[in-house]
Amino acid sequence: MTPPLPSKLDAADLAMLRNVPMFRDLDETATARILAGALPRRWEKGQTVVEQGAKADGFWVVLDGWVKLYRLTPSGGEAVLTLMTAGESFAEAVSFLGGRCPVSVDTVTDVRLLRVENAALRRAIADDGSIAIALLASIAHQGEALTDQVDRMKALTAPRRVADFLVVSAARLKTAREGGRVDLRLPYEKALIAARLGMTPESFSRALAQLRRHGVTVDRDSVHIASLERLADWVEHEDD
Repeated sequence: MTPPLPSKLDAADLAMLRNVPMFRDLDETATARILAGALPRRWEKGQTVVEQGAKADGFWVVLDGWVKLYRLTPSGGEAVLTLMTAGESFAEAVSFLGGRCPVSVDTVTDVRLLRVENAALRRAIADDGSIAIALLASIAHQGEALTDQVDRMKALTAPRRVADFLVVSAARLKTAREGGRVDLRLPYEKALIAARLGMTPESFSRALAQLRRHGVTVDRDSVHIASLERLADWVEHEDD
């Protein structure tokens, strides 16, 4: 008998799950098996969801908000690896292997997260082999995304790195636009954006200022982009 989907997931949550690589190609029965017993939980900004080195006994799906994945450096600082928002998941591989978390995860906004127990995932895989394929696809997708992120950080100049972030953020947040114009509210603090892009806050501010000649103006945490298409084209084909 197929277990029911968690009752505390609303229609928007279930629709969003279809964008998560782990669930994208699974039918409702397979999805219900994985989510058996899973419940969404709200976390406030600034809370630690996972500590580096803790035993991984489940993976997480972001339903709403933003989290950061980072490693602690020997000096006690943070090396931000990536940030995730609704429709993304983390810790599948280490959870399935039963290892310890290689990163810490903190909330950078108020968030809703769905935690899937490792035991439920293993039972689901035993019942349906297609779930194992979905798990491998999800792990491969995340590895490819991280590799692409590192490659772009190395290949792009600081202004183009910031412009690329704005273009991607506008797409991820499904920002409304009029013609090519976009008004984008930065999803989290500028210092954290800088860390995510491998920059100091000062170099981030300078790079953002340099984007004025490409139609980007800033008012505190709001960004106005005159033409998202032209900005995206400049990121890929820098002409100066």
